Amino acid sequence: MEIEKHFDDILLMISAAREKAILAVNSQLIELYWNIGNYISDRVNSSEWGKGVVTNLSKYIYSKIPDVKGFFSQNLWRMKQFYEIYAANIELSSVLRELSWTNNLMIFSKSTSDKERAFYIQLAIKERYSSRELERQIDSGVFERVLLANENLSAVMRETHPKSITTFKDNYVLEFLSLPEVHSEKDLRKKIVLHLKDFIIEFGKDFAFIGEEYRLPVGNKDFNVDLLFFHRDLQCLVAFDLKITDFKPEHLGKMEFYLEALDRDLKKEHEKPSVGIILCKSKDAKIVEYALNRTMSPAMVAKYETELIDKKLLELKLDEFFHLANSEEE
Repeated sequence: MEIEKHFDDILLMISAAREKAILAVNSQLIELYWNIGNYISDRVNSSEWGKGVVTNLSKYIYSKIPDVKGFFSQNLWRMKQFYEIYAANIELSSVLRELSWTNNLMIFSKSTSDKERAFYIQLAIKERYSSRELERQIDSGVFERVLLANENLSAVMRETHPKSITTFKDNYVLEFLSLPEVHSEKDLRKKIVLHLKDFIIEFGKDFAFIGEEYRLPVGNKDFNVDLLFFHRDLQCLVAFDLKITDFKPEHLGKMEFYLEALDRDLKKEHEKPSVGIILCKSKDAKIVEYALNRTMSPAMVAKYETELIDKKLLELKLDEFFHLANSEEE
């Protein structure tokens, strides 16, 4: 009914206003915690206050404002730490108010460098992660996985989609699928569709699902892409070919065929060339390097894990990667 459309317009106004109000309240709260952290830091670092003063401050606050929340001594120390970590970083400190205190706390307590903190702050803002979603991303080492992914992109991918360097990862963690040790490609595909929300959170919320076993008629035959998405930021179709085995060079030839068909028959004029992701159970880095070196298609090879990866192992792998890169430069 026409009148209901008018009512829906009002609902959108209410929702937008409520969201703005929540953001404003959050911004004020982060500003308050920043200022308190600054105040405590100045006095503790100047030896004007001893450690016991913060505990007494917490008791004093609750004695005067009994119903106030979040001012227990441990959280007051966190405010001090929060301020000290970002005080010298103007670029980061200017965007902290876009995140909740819980997400800010998680980032500065679980990250070990300014680069890692900056990565998660920007990612959490872009993807609008809940605290549960952000915690999973940090615990699964997404920072390390993104940095390690650059070697698994074809040269054409880098040229046609420069943002792909920070969009895609080397490893994807799909523990939420609860796959058995032995599973088929059909099992993998069906589980992904069943847990599509979690899959998109892992790959990035700019992914929009188009279809499963998407039909591509070419000549007198039909071919099927396991999963087809559209990526809003890259402005292109993204085809997934799922493999439960090691990556093989011939997998790339099949993907190139899919991308040609998508670009000829499905891609719209304003969209960029389609991207292919070959998602394998395992892969040999050298074989991937050779296979991607000559391809003229924007494609990549990634590995999927059925269990969370040990973050410390990823950190060690990243250290090895940087050490090798520095050695080659010398």
